[in-house]
Amino acid sequence: MTTPGAAGAPSPADDPLPEALALARGAAGASLGLKLLGGLAVRVLCPDFRLRRDQDIDFACVTKQRKKVADWLDGAGCEPDRRFNNLNGDRQMYFTAPSGRPIDVMVDKLSMCHVLDFRPSFNRQPLTIDAVDVLLSKLQIVEMNEKDLRDIVHLLAALPLGGGAQVSIDTDRFGKLLGADWGWWRTVTGNLAKMEELLGDRPALIPDNRSYEPVAQAGRLLELAVQTPKSMKWKLRANVGERVRWYELPEEVAH
Repeated sequence: MTTPGAAGAPSPADDPLPEALALARGAAGASLGLKLLGGLAVRVLCPDFRLRRDQDIDFACVTKQRKKVADWLDGAGCEPDRRFNNLNGDRQMYFTAPSGRPIDVMVDKLSMCHVLDFRPSFNRQPLTIDAVDVLLSKLQIVEMNEKDLRDIVHLLAALPLGGGAQVSIDTDRFGKLLGADWGWWRTVTGNLAKMEELLGDRPALIPDNRSYEPVAQAGRLLELAVQTPKSMKWKLRANVGERVRWYELPEEVAH
């Protein structure tokens, strides 16, 4: 682990996590769901995750609390982009934190290569969306970069598969989502199948203090995805296969 203050190391002031956690905890204290997404969510779920400079503050909320969440963030000193929020607030809101860091708040869903509806398990974790949704938000990326791979590896190395533990990867939700949508299934299984090869080329991404072997965990999830019951919609789309593109190419929304 890098020593704080070492040459080239991020200082505490560079770390967005304390500010993001303070906002999430403050909202929870006001009985509002403002849950972390992305790399910061991985760090909360896996406390040994290595500090990176370039993590964004990304939150999730649900429609029924959207206006209250927006008012609470405004009151907490986060400057809203009123024009953007008026135009797009039903699906995404944008704020600037007191530190000057940008904040994105996704409403109900995360739309990237696929659409991840995080509402069904939104209340399972106090400060992040559910662990399986954090994992799926990374596995649904068609063109993964090393940061995405690192996040996946840390989740698989830290958390048990199943749904019994308070912090675990809910395999029931995982199987149901992939069994209902062939596009999701194709992307996620493709990424899981590449884990061993990718980590063979990047062994340093596997944490030494891991609780689980990430390649073995990926293999178990891949087996589950293959064996899970498939819907009629899944089977019809599978007949079309890769002749038609099964994913979207996400674009950054201008603020």
